Amino acid sequence: MVVVGSTNPAKLEPVRLVFAELFPGLEVQGVAVASGVRDQPVGYEETFLGAENRAKAALAQPGATWGVGLEAGVEFNRHGAWLFNIAVLLRADGRRGMARGGSVLLPPVVGERLGLGQELGLIMDELVGKKDTKKGLGAVGILTLSRLERLEFWRHTIELALPPFLRPELYTLE
Repeated sequence: MVVVGSTNPAKLEPVRLVFAELFPGLEVQGVAVASGVRDQPVGYEETFLGAENRAKAALAQPGATWGVGLEAGVEFNRHGAWLFNIAVLLRADGRRGMARGGSVLLPPVVGERLGLGQELGLIMDELVGKKDTKKGLGAVGILTLSRLERLEFWRHTIELALPPFLRPELYTLE
């Protein structure tokens, strides 16, 4: 069974799609786990740690043969605030896959509020006057007018974490 360290439908659905194509018959379940990082992780290291913690907690669930941790983070540079995501896939045999997905430059007003410690999902909800956008379109879908939605943003990152499982002869077990 594949256990995802989240109950967010926008994270569960891409995992279901990817695993159904590659490993048909595996059940995918979500479980609420602590990421061990801030609600809005800042920087690569904190975001990676959140994804890894989620994957480990997911793999520790009864019946789990895979643990999947997905975490979205923000980082700041001279151009502004950027949204990116990280996937960590752990399998019971010790094999692991990791990937950092694409990134998108966030509007300046969003970056300013992120800099004050606010969480991206809540900022986007207020910006567009909707609730729980992070469980649907997400910031990516809102900013791209649905040309790229959160589901696809996550799907690409999950796919990029798969090479150690798809080409195990090229990756040693840790």
